Amino acid sequence: MLSLHGTLAVLGFCVAPLGAAHAKEFRVEEVPSVTATKPSQLKSGTIVFSDHGGEQSDEADAGLVPFEQWARTKPLQKQFLSPFPDYKEPRIEVSVHGLTRPYTEKLHVYVVEARFEIAKAPNTLDLARYASLDMLEKLDPAIKHRRITAAEARPNVDPASAHSRHPSRRWCEAPQSLCIESRYPLEGKLPMGIRLANKLEEGEKKISEFMEFQSELRVLQPQEVDSAALAQLTGLDTPVAGVMEQTLFHVNQVMQFGKLLAVLQEHPADPAKTVTTVFMALGIETDVLERKREFGSVPVLRNLIPVQVLMGKSSFNTGNSISAGLPDYTRNRIRAIAQLLDQ
Repeated sequence: MLSLHGTLAVLGFCVAPLGAAHAKEFRVEEVPSVTATKPSQLKSGTIVFSDHGGEQSDEADAGLVPFEQWARTKPLQKQFLSPFPDYKEPRIEVSVHGLTRPYTEKLHVYVVEARFEIAKAPNTLDLARYASLDMLEKLDPAIKHRRITAAEARPNVDPASAHSRHPSRRWCEAPQSLCIESRYPLEGKLPMGIRLANKLEEGEKKISEFMEFQSELRVLQPQEVDSAALAQLTGLDTPVAGVMEQTLFHVNQVMQFGKLLAVLQEHPADPAKTVTTVFMALGIETDVLERKREFGSVPVLRNLIPVQVLMGKSSFNTGNSISAGLPDYTRNRIRAIAQLLDQ
């Protein structure tokens, strides 16, 4: 239930150390709508940022939206930020009292939008150099990565993961793609809390103290780029100079998918600048968010309620990185992406 934080370590695909030489120190400015923010309103060294929690709600699940509602109200986001455009909530088989029956895994999504300008012309930014294992290895050393082949991608070979198979190709076989399997051991007090929770839930599926996830990182080929639709998604009607995406297609618990999409476009008033719009979406299993009663009844676990941990509202959250919760972590990761591109 807690390992979703680890997922974001991979979704911050091009993050270099924040102290990288010559990197500008970006700050994050909350706005009601990133796509409604015009390039003329962008400030040097500032990232405009918004998520569904921007209304400052005190509810622990603020920022999480049912998948069906998201697909209905934000069809363009659903098209680009799902693992593939026709993605649906997984239809899986479950066993109840020895009987197997079909079950739809309901999801909630957490969506982040960010925008910043880089003082470089679009044609000087080579996205392909970021789609490398060397770049990934600059992430937090607690996260271990290894390159995998299409034959190791779980949806390609595992019938239990068939719902995550790409309908038109196999994962890890797209041009200029890098597939990675990553492992992240949970940090701080989280492993201790998980051990206690597992003891109290005998017979239930155990919560893992680590995260294992597989993802595909790639730069889109020019013929794959739907410039008109992407301009509508970003709200910026200038040429698309490059697109990079990272798709999380397998995870050992908590969520079903993740997607990061970075769209680089020419600045409408200055061809020597690039406007970058970044989107991040995470599909979280709804039943994980609903697990409150069994934790709330145990004093030491009252702050381990999954949705509180995920949204950074628990005493188990710590620091300003992965264990801080989704809101802080996504802001930090996008800040690091901006600083890397600005080098």
